[in-house]
Amino acid sequence: MIGDYTALIFLCVAILPLQSRAAVNFNECMTGIRRGDYGPIGLNSLGKPVNVSVATAVSYDNCIKYCGAGQEPFDWSVFSQQFGSWLLPWLALISQLPFGANDNVINLEAMLLTVGSPTLAGYSLALTVLNGWWITHHFGGYNYPNAENAVRILSSLQQSPLRINSDGALLSSLVILPHNDEWWKELVDRLDYAYTWSIAAAASIIWVVIAYLFTVIDSYTGDIADAIESNGQAVGSLWLWLLPVVVGWLLISPKCDSKQLCKAFDKVHKMAFVTNDSGEPVYAGNISEARAIYLDFSNSDALRTDEQYTAPIYNYARFLPWMEAVEKVSGAFRQATLNAQQHKPVDRFAQWAEAEKGQSVCDENRTGTRSQVEMYCTYEAGNIRGSSHGCCVVPRMCIASILALMLQWGTTGSAVVVVWFTPTRGLGCRSASYITYGVLSSIAWFLFLISSILSYYCCKDNSSHRRISIHGVVRLFAILLRRAGKFIASLNAIWIIASCMFQFTNFFDRCYCNSSVFGLGAAAYNVILPQMADLVGMRAAWIGGVGLAGGTAFLFLAFVYLLVNPTLPE
Repeated sequence: MIGDYTALIFLCVAILPLQSRAAVNFNECMTGIRRGDYGPIGLNSLGKPVNVSVATAVSYDNCIKYCGAGQEPFDWSVFSQQFGSWLLPWLALISQLPFGANDNVINLEAMLLTVGSPTLAGYSLALTVLNGWWITHHFGGYNYPNAENAVRILSSLQQSPLRINSDGALLSSLVILPHNDEWWKELVDRLDYAYTWSIAAAASIIWVVIAYLFTVIDSYTGDIADAIESNGQAVGSLWLWLLPVVVGWLLISPKCDSKQLCKAFDKVHKMAFVTNDSGEPVYAGNISEARAIYLDFSNSDALRTDEQYTAPIYNYARFLPWMEAVEKVSGAFRQATLNAQQHKPVDRFAQWAEAEKGQSVCDENRTGTRSQVEMYCTYEAGNIRGSSHGCCVVPRMCIASILALMLQWGTTGSAVVVVWFTPTRGLGCRSASYITYGVLSSIAWFLFLISSILSYYCCKDNSSHRRISIHGVVRLFAILLRRAGKFIASLNAIWIIASCMFQFTNFFDRCYCNSSVFGLGAAAYNVILPQMADLVGMRAAWIGGVGLAGGTAFLFLAFVYLLVNPTLPE
């Protein structure tokens, strides 16, 4: 993945010499204005007319007329210092995101989605943490054997296209039979590989934090009037969302290596037992290739494409199918626990055997015929308890959405505050570009969210009495929403990197952008020589922006830290 974004950096650097030939020099222009070369056109920092000898600003129209419509010349020393301090550390930190796919195109797509929609990245991360906390408490009351292992396995498989097959007593046998205890233990061990802290990850994070702190301190203690229009203060705050996202995934350690996952299930599939009609456990592989818990990487349905990509950014698409799978397994453990608490063995004609020390249920109580095993995990109504979408789905989606939007707009908003209060105050090219980034990120996330909901219910709705035409339209709409979201997020990723480059290369340092035309309209003016009073207000806004971005990132990371790795049921 390093090569993917490195190529993008080199592409941006390669276009730097392609600056406008009509470069301007605002300091020389202001010198001419103060000499009265252009008449009484001088303004102060508030846009009010003043004597040209003390003028610090000029109207937008006069700026274009007398200074020129081009940009300030590109300055390599300013660019290299600003780019290396404010943007490069963040681009390097992207390499520490978990990807996991064995296809570089998919990994590149995951990177673009993360950069292009921090809202989606924060949503998937928050949802993963909430799911891990929820499933631990959901299984907390089950004291049947392997309940703890089930929590570990199901929580680890949030990055996988998890499917549950309860036909032919496959699921019931997996939960009930003591012969399958080794299956659960083996799969837990196989999934116990860690994407976690490494020297490279720690070094990247430390580099980012130190670089950010040093550059922030330097921008406050140095001469902030120097290269004010190309200063990267806002850029550093804009990218601060990446730090809690990377650290959060390192704390969770997602199991997203598709090869490792496939190897783990290939191994345990050979160990699974299923009971037969005579009550004798046999290897499931001797009957068929069907298994109770499996990963569906072979599904070619365009509706479920993102479910098969193991990068955690796609957890948004797996949430509802994962919930359905968890509820099926939970229902089996729930009913088995209730029967065990009432001292009912699987074989209803047998006597309840007391468990030995260290056992929750004696193995003698866990064997029976196929029908007995199925009945043991089934309610009288004949269905495993639990809705297909699980409980607490909407609250978790809402909490994850609020946290994701907070992270997005806390960092983006701080960047907007920094450039908004940089003279000339108001909505200009820089602040508009950051607002555009936040809006497109939020729109992309919303499209992905709606697409995931529609996709899930389209896959569930297979009843023949439904009108096929309506089902087909909704299905097509869900696919289009997902593809539109990917297009917007990818475009947004390119846009925000280009916007940062525009700032460092002085592309935005022109009359149009410096005059905040977007916000001031016909009253737009360009503050060329900011005074001390202007710098004091700007410094205060910069401090507030850094506090907003840092506080938002801290709150999001604190949420992840508090909920990650909850205590498992005993």
